[in-house]
Amino acid sequence: MIGSYLHRLAYPNHYRQHQENAKKLQTAYHHGGDDILSIQLRGEYVFTANGKGGFRVFDVANIDNKGFSERIVTAPVSPWGQNTKVKTKFATAVALPTNMPIDTRRADVINDPANQEQRLHPLYSYAFVADRHEGLILVDVMNLVDGNPRNNFIKRDLTYNPEGILNGAENLAIAGIYVYVLCNDGLVIVSVDDPMHPKIVGKIGNTYLKSPKTIAIQFRYAFVIDTEGVKVIDITDPTQPSVVGDSFVPLSQAYDIYCARTYAYIAAGQDGLVIIDIEKPDSIFIEQKFTADGKINDARGVKIASTNASVYAYVADGRNGLRVIQLTSPEKTPGNLGFSPRTTPE
Repeated sequence: MIGSYLHRLAYPNHYRQHQENAKKLQTAYHHGGDDILSIQLRGEYVFTANGKGGFRVFDVANIDNKGFSERIVTAPVSPWGQNTKVKTKFATAVALPTNMPIDTRRADVINDPANQEQRLHPLYSYAFVADRHEGLILVDVMNLVDGNPRNNFIKRDLTYNPEGILNGAENLAIAGIYVYVLCNDGLVIVSVDDPMHPKIVGKIGNTYLKSPKTIAIQFRYAFVIDTEGVKVIDITDPTQPSVVGDSFVPLSQAYDIYCARTYAYIAAGQDGLVIIDIEKPDSIFIEQKFTADGKINDARGVKIASTNASVYAYVADGRNGLRVIQLTSPEKTPGNLGFSPRTTPE
């Protein structure tokens, strides 16, 4: 992890060069996509929602081990041999039921009694796409993982938007057999237990959620960002979702949220990275804000991940580019090896 505590210990010369470069990363790769609004990586593919460009899948296999060839490709062969685009009116978000590489069609494994392996739920075959005009779109992506390079074609398998209830779909999240869609009508919960015959089972209306933007789900709760801030929805029973009392954090700007254990991390525009304590979902509060002395002032997206003994935040800082923040370290974070220590961002 370049610039981290571990980097300083393991590669002091490279760390020193990084400091001399003002902590700026020198290398990046670009390919395709004019208006990518949502992205998810799984295995050797990255799945994207591209606004007017619809849903696209890019090949990112061995991105760091290509000496001279293109790092990211639309297809490693001619479009006649592979096409991983699905045209939609305006794709705003994409989600997969899991980021683990899976194959729901492994008949040779599943049908062998010696393996004692049960079948995966059919919903795991699909990428779920939110479209501002078309609602919820399902795309079967299992052709990409079957080991056959001659059938890498995808298509729209289902469009779901009964009576326009999912108009304005802006974001979505998957938990269990349910898809949680943010749209003009607020939060709409869709059961995909039978993926080709989805049905709406619950809803939190737009009288409470004001133009919701982003949703993150952890255990029995959904944490939603709207134009007023961060709000909490109890989804213990997805068919009867309910607002969690007065649990609300007002924010003048908030664009993205990521939940990790007892904290939620908010990309909060000019306020940088806002860290909210969500250990008690019925009484959430701001634990701290981090702007790196004002340098992070256009935060639009955030992801959290662990590398070795430390936790990092990856923040899309709008006009400023990518920021990498070390949230915990063996050196500076008391209780670093605990379940959810208070972060010490740098």
